[in-house]
Amino acid sequence: MIVIENVGSSETCPPLSKRWLRSARWVVLLVLLVFIYGSHAPLIALTKIDGHIPFSSSSCVVLIEFSKLLISLSTLLGTGNAHTLRTSVSWTAVAPYAVPALLYSFNNNLVVFMQAYMDPSSFQVLSNLKIVSTALLYTSCLGKRLRTVQWLGLGFLMGAGVCHSYSSLDLDNPDGGEDKLSSRVHITAWGLLMVLAYCFISGLAAVYTERVLKSQRLPLSLQNMFLYIFGVGINLASHFYSSSAEQAFLEGYSSVVWLIIAGQAANGLLMSVVMKHGTGITRLFVISSAMLVNSVLSWGLLGLQLTPFFLLPVLMIGVAVFLYYK
Repeated sequence: MIVIENVGSSETCPPLSKRWLRSARWVVLLVLLVFIYGSHAPLIALTKIDGHIPFSSSSCVVLIEFSKLLISLSTLLGTGNAHTLRTSVSWTAVAPYAVPALLYSFNNNLVVFMQAYMDPSSFQVLSNLKIVSTALLYTSCLGKRLRTVQWLGLGFLMGAGVCHSYSSLDLDNPDGGEDKLSSRVHITAWGLLMVLAYCFISGLAAVYTERVLKSQRLPLSLQNMFLYIFGVGINLASHFYSSSAEQAFLEGYSSVVWLIIAGQAANGLLMSVVMKHGTGITRLFVISSAMLVNSVLSWGLLGLQLTPFFLLPVLMIGVAVFLYYK
């Protein structure tokens, strides 16, 4: 969030106007991020045929990373910072970006692997623990201090996530039988251990990325290039390792899939702006607020029913924002 300082004299009006303009830009950026995050799951649901996505999810991730790499390169050239490629490219500058790329790739695969040890609903509820892990790593690794009221705000934020996740649980299946058994909420000890590891790695990747972006005096577009070079390489290797030889790279792609790719590429680039010039805590508020957009779009596009219980997480997120940023 941008804090607007009080200004007393008329000579300082231009700086005040610039601050308001900067604040307005931040608001637009954050609103756009919330909408992109919230629209991701409903768009994927629209691509499904007979309950299954017709395209390779790993190839989609490769194209998202490649799109971000191309946009970062274009931005670097368009802003006249191409000379930094010659002066800044070294192993000491590039190597740190391999760490978040590996962490994000590991977590993406862990989400799929842990489905055998817990049901998706339990994961949805417990994954809100990444708010706590990110905040703890943020204070310990970056040396930031949070006030008591800010911790309380993060508590409300996590509570909003749990309430929202709980409201979507399908604990009662009227059809009964095998379907009810397969949708039963369950979690094993290995599942609990893996979801805790997932939350820790998620927070670690976010905090580490923020530290690297802020510690280097390099254009953000160049830093993004370093990150996405590793992202393309790691995800491309993962795609060839896990994909079936019978499915072509672009098989099953539709206009909605390309919209997903464009949205997620924009999401990654905009989030890097938040991590560079804001904080990882702001990222948590974006993700939590996106849950509400997800629900509204699912109601409008997929016909899912919203209950009055939906208003509780809305209120809790509002309280969380007020407590943390007041």
